[in-house]
Amino acid sequence: MGGDFALAEEVVQEAFAAALEQWPGQGVPQHPRGWLIQTAQHKAIDRLRRSRRFEAPLEDAELSALAQPPAEIGDEQDDYLRLIFTCCHPALSPEAQIALTLRTLCGLSTDEIARAFLVEPVTMAQRLVRAKNKIKVAKIPYAVPERGELDERLSAVLTVIYLVFSEGYAATSGDAWVRRDLSTEAIRLGRLLERLLPERQEPVALVALMLLHDARRDARVDANGDLVLLEDQDRALWDRAQIAEGCERVARALRRGGPTSYALQAAIAALHAEARVAAATDWPQIVLLYRELMKYQPSAVVALNHAAAVAMAEGASAGLQLLIELAPLEELRGYQPFFATRADLLRRLDRFAEAVPDYERSLELAKNEPEKRYLLRRLREMQGRIGNARDT
Repeated sequence: MGGDFALAEEVVQEAFAAALEQWPGQGVPQHPRGWLIQTAQHKAIDRLRRSRRFEAPLEDAELSALAQPPAEIGDEQDDYLRLIFTCCHPALSPEAQIALTLRTLCGLSTDEIARAFLVEPVTMAQRLVRAKNKIKVAKIPYAVPERGELDERLSAVLTVIYLVFSEGYAATSGDAWVRRDLSTEAIRLGRLLERLLPERQEPVALVALMLLHDARRDARVDANGDLVLLEDQDRALWDRAQIAEGCERVARALRRGGPTSYALQAAIAALHAEARVAAATDWPQIVLLYRELMKYQPSAVVALNHAAAVAMAEGASAGLQLLIELAPLEELRGYQPFFATRADLLRRLDRFAEAVPDYERSLELAKNEPEKRYLLRRLREMQGRIGNARDT
């Protein structure tokens, strides 16, 4: 729509509104998607013509560009994957590419995207507005990239797919802990990406990572929809065929490209998945993999996960000491898992009074209902332990 995201969003909404009005009486057209696209294009052209009534009229080239269907980037991938590549334009900053794609194409809310970037929702909303304005003012061409241009966009596309999966794996908000629709769609897109770029290692590693995490989905909530921690899960419910496929991909990715970020994360997931009981988990090896991952993906979140692994391998005191060192980091000040992790380590050390403020802060930051219920149970448990100690 001429690089105008606001216009594109508005005319697409109008096209859907027209469909809701016309289809019940006239019937669903033979090609619903094409009908929606064509309707949106006509509405965009009408709007642009009206806006330029007293200015220069639309040139034939402009009308042609608006009506031109996007070209293919490959024979096997669908429009959705093609649009993600289109949206990850290198003229935008990597953060803007990813955030804009997640918002406009993947349907994630501003809150969900803000959580992924460890920023406040208002900050993310401002970034999205700036990105849309840059596209419009700078007239950034949103053409589908040629095959030779795919590599420079691959990193952002991989990130988009994994963030969609992550939201499905542990939903930011709502009544469900797991959103299978998002996880399934992310894995599907990852497989398409593998076929599009068979010579690249990163898509193989990403699919391995998603498969290994997703293999545990049936054990991650109980019959009441409450979350079940990894150590308490019924591993008989894990999808062993999916785990085998994921582990095979991990080995293939490491042979092909060595220890990249996604390959290392997948290797960590494989160690969890291969342990038949929680006590058999190779925590020392997981600690080493997290240390290696820090070289490729130095971030507060990776450091937090490393600290949690150290707590399992060397004891809660060792993990807590690392969390004390991480506490001043700006990125973690509003990051709910940090407070939940610290509260859990304090609980394991029987430091119940110290755990209470962290459980309270974690509960305050949580927006997902199953997660809130879990944290509330832990908080009440700590308060009960404190009360019992006073009575004795």
